[in-house]
Amino acid sequence: MGIMSGKKVLILGVANEKSIAWGIARAMKEQGAILALSYVNDQLKKRVEPLADSIGADFIFEMDVSKEEHYGKVKKIVAEKWVKFDVLVHSLAFANRDDLKGRFSETSRAGAALACDISAFSLIRLSHELKDLMQENGSIMAMTYHGSVKVLKGYNIMGVAKAALESSARYLADDLGEQGIRVNCISAGPIRTLASSGVSSIKDALQIIEEKAPLRRNVTTDDVGGVGVFLGSDLSRGVSGQVLYVDSGISIVAM
Repeated sequence: MGIMSGKKVLILGVANEKSIAWGIARAMKEQGAILALSYVNDQLKKRVEPLADSIGADFIFEMDVSKEEHYGKVKKIVAEKWVKFDVLVHSLAFANRDDLKGRFSETSRAGAALACDISAFSLIRLSHELKDLMQENGSIMAMTYHGSVKVLKGYNIMGVAKAALESSARYLADDLGEQGIRVNCISAGPIRTLASSGVSSIKDALQIIEEKAPLRRNVTTDDVGGVGVFLGSDLSRGVSGQVLYVDSGISIVAM
């Protein structure tokens, strides 16, 4: 019996075994959670399906947050499969590589709209669509990064999108609090994932953390998973609207 025993968790954003979302999924399963995982398209379904099978997920479902019709579909699927659920994990982000490689002032209008739509607005839209299916004392968590408040070379429009995500989480926490739903963000230190591969300065950031962070080591998806378990469990029932850092303490250091 774990601290998430019986809790039903929707996890969006598992791309492969290196994903932060996968670290959270494993940690929650170890603590007794019942899981469902999303996939974006048929190509990624081939990666997600065996991972879901390996941890005994209840079901997997298609969810492309850029497609309006998918929001209604996911609500229908969750209602049919579970009726109610407890935790939503939002681990979704995307920006065009051209908007990460160039000068920030040259960000395209379409690129800015796309990054903010997928990385931030999707949290608002999913929360709206699924809030009435959530149990009281439900928990919504989203993955962010310190590039939302500090400049990281090559992060560019994604930093703006993550700032919007964090602000959205605060407003959602206020909006959904009367339903007993908590909304928080986890700000993980840099981890080598499919998503981070597009950030040119990731290698330098990893080295700086090993040298300068209070804990003198980089964090892992297991570290983030532990905090995900805390936020998904009743141990965090008084925590909402917060950004919890899992970064070996590097965010407190003036470099």
